[in-house]
Amino acid sequence: MASTGSELRHEEAWPGEELGLPETGRGSLATWGARFTALVVDWAACTIVTWGLVRAGVLGDVPYLGMITMALFFIEATLGTAFAGGSFGQICARIMVVRLTPEPVRLWRAALRTALICLVLPALVIGVHRRGLHDLTMGTVVVNRR
Repeated sequence: MASTGSELRHEEAWPGEELGLPETGRGSLATWGARFTALVVDWAACTIVTWGLVRAGVLGDVPYLGMITMALFFIEATLGTAFAGGSFGQICARIMVVRLTPEPVRLWRAALRTALICLVLPALVIGVHRRGLHDLTMGTVVVNRR
């Protein structure tokens, strides 16, 4: 094939290579399956806690249980990401949220990232390297813990 004079684009050998992530093992890009599993575990855990609080009478007769579940998810994911590298579900799925720079994911960044996930749409708009708008905006990426 003849060259058009423009630079040829480098094809990635593996997902995350352009970000400087390893191909496999600790620090490699997390799979969609692990990320989806983590989200399901998080949501199920928050739903169970919500039901428990309602049954114990702590919340009384709350008509908007979904909002309580979302609030619990926001708190759990924010604190987990800021202080443990990931939410309960992410820890169970053996994945974590890291910054692409050496700095840690601080509380404010974790809160804003989680708020964007709660809005749903930013998490569904996926860019390169399996990063949604919530990750692209916050400079984070989800990688394997081991």
